Amino acid sequence: MPLTIAPRSSASSLAAASTSFGRKAVFWDRIAPKYAADPIADLAGYEATLRRVQGLLSAELDVLEIGCGTGTTALRLAIFTRHLLATDVSTRMITIARDKLAAQPMPQLSFEVADADESVFGQAAYDVVLAFNLLHLVGDLDQTLAQAVQALQPGGLLISKTACIAEMNPLVPYLALPLLRAIGKAPPVLCFKADALQAAMSRQGLEIVTVERHGTRGKDIRVFIVARKPG
Repeated sequence: MPLTIAPRSSASSLAAASTSFGRKAVFWDRIAPKYAADPIADLAGYEATLRRVQGLLSAELDVLEIGCGTGTTALRLAIFTRHLLATDVSTRMITIARDKLAAQPMPQLSFEVADADESVFGQAAYDVVLAFNLLHLVGDLDQTLAQAVQALQPGGLLISKTACIAEMNPLVPYLALPLLRAIGKAPPVLCFKADALQAAMSRQGLEIVTVERHGTRGKDIRVFIVARKPG
């Protein structure tokens, strides 16, 4: 069944959210064409993650993806769902994703512009929430996780893969990234390790099901976590 994004409840909350939304979208709108053209750095690791996620999906499940970018992963996974609503804060990312969908029609899949930090996805509307390469890029980790939990049905799964920047050489998060941000080449980034991410999920009431690493090139800082909303 097609799923929709719930409307915000008031004009004041809409105005505040729109300001935050616009700030977040500026960087991603600007880099969307390059983002779409860049190859996947660790293709074998990416494919391993896709296989793992496919095994957790089924044609009876309604799925939400937050931070879908230009839709590459959504196009691969939608066929394994009843319906997948893929969302991103960037209008240009979603435009590219919709162009891909037009070239590869898939009735189970739809794309919408939405902010993962905002309460716009409805209460207990989804069986699964996907968050790939997103949770280190949000403004408030706990807030984003809280919105994901709110969108999940009891017993539903949050499936995420996240770069844990604090596991990198300290020169990267504390020197290189600030310099790149200063010249507009990087977005704001949250620096945490995998255990801190798990702790944040636990604070929102999620039960950790599995923690894995699928990388095939050197040290893998991208942690794959499946967590369940108690039912």
